Amino acid sequence: MSLVPMTGQGAIALREELDYLKTELRPRIVNDIAIARDHGDLKENAEYHAAREEQGFCEGRIQEIEGKLSNAQIIDVTKIPNKGRVIFGTTVTAIDLNDDSEVTYRIVGDDEADIKQNLISVNSPIARAFIGKNLDDEILVKTPGGDKEFEITKVEYI
Repeated sequence: MSLVPMTGQGAIALREELDYLKTELRPRIVNDIAIARDHGDLKENAEYHAAREEQGFCEGRIQEIEGKLSNAQIIDVTKIPNKGRVIFGTTVTAIDLNDDSEVTYRIVGDDEADIKQNLISVNSPIARAFIGKNLDDEILVKTPGGDKEFEITKVEYI
């Protein structure tokens, strides 16, 4: 498996989710299965089948998180000199030249992406277009909704 880029905050969030899955959710599911077994015939026991399905999802997520954390490449941009270049982990402010609105995005790993918090995946079309560009550059981003043009006005390593 290749390295999985993530910020320090992203790694902390994954560790917290892993801890919750192992110490709270997994024991509750095991208990739910035990209670459902006590209800008798397992072939027609909806609670048992639902708990087993939830157990499968939980165990799958545990394995997924453990795999990502074992291959994590934690990138802390605060330790890198800011030369105005957009890289993984930077916060970029730009003017959308289509409507003169200002947008701010932080480029993060796939698991950290949350557009409501302006956290965009390093693999998104916008992030891919921004990475490697510099302060004051104008860029064209091909998005599913059409082409967008941006001018980078601020690059922060925070």
